[in-house]
Order: sequence, then C-alpha cells, then structure tokens
Amino acid sequence: MDDVARFPFSGAGAFGGGLGMVCPDGRAVLCLPPGREPPAGGPARYDAVVLDLLDRPQRLGELRRAGLVDDRTVVVAAWLDHRVRSEEELARRLRLWGAVTVPDGTVLEGGRAEAVPDGTVLEGRRAAAVPHGTAAGGGGREVPARRVLLLGGARSGKSAEAELRLVAEPYVTYVATGGDGAADGEWAARVRAHRERRPAHWDTLETTDLAAVIGAARTPLLIDGLGTWVAAVFDECGAWEGDRAPVAARCAELVAAWRATPVPLVAVSDEVGMGVVPATSAGRAFRDVLGRLNEQLAAESEYVALVVAGRPLEL
Repeated sequence: MDDVARFPFSGAGAFGGGLGMVCPDGRAVLCLPPGREPPAGGPARYDAVVLDLLDRPQRLGELRRAGLVDDRTVVVAAWLDHRVRSEEELARRLRLWGAVTVPDGTVLEGGRAEAVPDGTVLEGRRAAAVPHGTAAGGGGREVPARRVLLLGGARSGKSAEAELRLVAEPYVTYVATGGDGAADGEWAARVRAHRERRPAHWDTLETTDLAAVIGAARTPLLIDGLGTWVAAVFDECGAWEGDRAPVAARCAELVAAWRATPVPLVAVSDEVGMGVVPATSAGRAFRDVLGRLNEQLAAESEYVALVVAGRPLEL
C-alpha cells in the first residue's frame, strides 16, 4: 500500500492483526487469506479488498450488507486454484460477483484512477486491465440480467447455479414454494440441505403467492422452484380432477408480475419436455401447465439456461 507496506501489515494504520491498513490519505485496504474473517474495529468502508472468493463467496455479500464494500471498492479475488474448473468459469463467476483477478504488480486505485508508468489501474469494480500509462475511466459492476430462468432435471445443479448467481449480493430473499416437508422425511432432508447451503445473511419466505411477492419486492428474489409452485397451485385450486381455469389464471398473474418486476429475479424450474409421457391425466395436465409456464417466462427473460450436470447451457 502506497508502495511501502507489505502484508501482513504493520506499523501506523495497521489493524486486525495485520489484515487491514488505513493509509495516510484515509484510504483503507483489507486482505483476507483463506479461513480468515473480517476483523472488528476497522474502518466504515474499504477502498480495496483482497480475499479468497472461492472459499466462501457469500463473505462478499456479507461485507456489502455491512456497508464495508460498495460500488467504489476494488474487489480482488486471490488464492485461486483448482476449485474452479476453468479460467472461463472463473471469469464468469467474477463477473456475476463484481470482482476481478489481476496479475502480480497490479496497481489498485480505490475510488479514483490515475495513470501509472507501469502496471494496471483498476477503479471501483472495473474488470479490465488498461495499457501502461493509461488512466482507467468509467468502470463499475456488470449489470446483471433482471430476469433469469434456470431449467433442469432432477439433481441437475440448477438450484446451486441460482444461488451462485446471487451469493455476493447484500440483500436476497429466497422464496421457497415447496414448504418445509415436515410430513415427508426425504423432502425435509432436501429442504434442510438447501438451507444449510444458502448464505446466512439471506432472508427466506415460504409462500405460493408469487405474483404478490414479486410486485412488492425491493431486493433480488430467488424463487425455487416453479415445479413445486405449480403442484401447490393445483392443490389450492382443486384442479387435479376439476376445473383448471383457475390454475391458468394464476400462471398468467405470475407471468405479468415477472414481466413488470422492479428487482432482479432468478427462478428455478423443472424441464418437463424430455421425459416419458405421464401415464395419468393429472400428470399430463401438470406437465402441460409447467411446460407452458416455462415457455412464457423464458420469453420474458433476459437470460435462460438449461443446467445439465451442474453446467449452465445458455438458451
């Protein structure tokens, strides 16, 4: 920092056992190696943060929620290794999370950019290097797709992909449509596994009134999932063997809310078009309703992917 400090930091301005430093000009840097947590008693915000994002990416969301990281903070991912399968996948995740990776010798300018004779300047969340001696102007976090629909079969990794997309956000509401599964031990185990995997700073809401939730939302929503929602709507409307017009009306309300959403949405749904034809009338009705709903939401989405074996294939 300021071309004189080495990590772990020491001397005037150092804090947190050497994890952070406040420079003479007031700018602050935080460095979190693997397994380390942010120290207490530091500054109100940081100009630069270097951390192991592959260990616990939700830590970045926690820092943002606490106001310690904002849109002017340079977030650098370090300690990168085989935990990500390829450089392309790493780049994709960092774009989603608003972070960068830089080569040794990079000059980081939190909150402002200055030309330097050698090295790279990164301002705010700018994710591109600039030529030697060139100032980095503009910049900022990549704007995420407002409406994201992730389709997939059972155990395809679609829920994990949805969570990965929002893990670094400061405020997220996880909308569970399948209940807690208290009467079904297997379903309860699945619900418990999802809860344990989700970031602790997220909020959770269990409901089937998706149109109202979307209309009232002020922070990103993760809806998991549309298959259980359709099944619940069939139950609520008594439509398995009766009139299915109320189900169609509920789906239309959801599509309208999805189209008009004021916040980023990520929804998980089951792909039902590649299996065998259901043997029962009720099964075929469920397949048809969910298939049409997927098609309608996809038409209103900026990003749609089919998740297969944990890998999203953009459609």
